[in-house]
Amino acid sequence: MRGALLRYRVMASVVGVLLVVLFFVSTPLSNFDGSSMWGFIPVTPDWVTPGSPVQEFGATVSEFLGVAHGWLYMIFLVCAFLLARRAGWDLGFTAVTLLMGTVPVLSFWAEHRATRRVRAEHADELATPVRPPAA
Repeated sequence: MRGALLRYRVMASVVGVLLVVLFFVSTPLSNFDGSSMWGFIPVTPDWVTPGSPVQEFGATVSEFLGVAHGWLYMIFLVCAFLLARRAGWDLGFTAVTLLMGTVPVLSFWAEHRATRRVRAEHADELATPVRPPAA
């Protein structure tokens, strides 16, 4: 149980940080130039100049971190699913935990919530084993 929880927590933290950087840094830098965005937002704030180094930096960060986040999110899903199976979570708790990896900042809440539940329900499995004294 300890290993599954550690893998889940590491992946949740990594995915959460990447999502925050993507959402709050690179997306505004690369897209907030006054034009439309993603086909359904008619006008974005006019914060950066189209074609500027700042916009290019945002686009580069979005490109690389977006791909990294996508792949790492898949690993996160596997780690969270394996933890859910091992911990015996119900379908609702599992679904919320898996989906919160897609919501900036809430992913950290979901990780905290899941960790607290595992520690409460499986304290005996997570306890440090007592080693006998050396002879």
